[in-house]
Amino acid sequence: GPGDPSAMPYAIDTVKEVLAADKPMFGICLGHQLLAEANGIGTMKMFNGHRGLNHPVKNIIKNHCEVTSQNHGFGVVPDEVRKSDKVEITHINLNDQSIEGIRVKGKKAFSVQYHPESSPGPHDSRYLFDDFIDMIKGELAW
Repeated sequence: GPGDPSAMPYAIDTVKEVLAADKPMFGICLGHQLLAEANGIGTMKMFNGHRGLNHPVKNIIKNHCEVTSQNHGFGVVPDEVRKSDKVEITHINLNDQSIEGIRVKGKKAFSVQYHPESSPGPHDSRYLFDDFIDMIKGELAW
């Protein structure tokens, strides 16, 4: 991954500006971490980063498992996400219970830690792009 997101205050500020403008936002990997930081949730270096094409992730909203492609050494602090009144958890890693997805309450913003765009790789999460397009069109509201 690109490194420590907390060392990128300019990027966190940009995410805050997009949220304040109420524009749709879909964060992937670093974008997931920056969306968390912009909502007061810290990030941390993981003991063992996630690398590879076969990480099982549970979509809590749809209640199903997805096989995902991952490449990151940082993640969001789980307890801070669980205690937050600004975001809710949407995806959990089934290997280590790390937070793999969040959405911002009352905003058109969501993110995942993994790579739904990866190719070659699993395509279980392609629906996220459809969700984002529907959000832009105003057809998906959370």
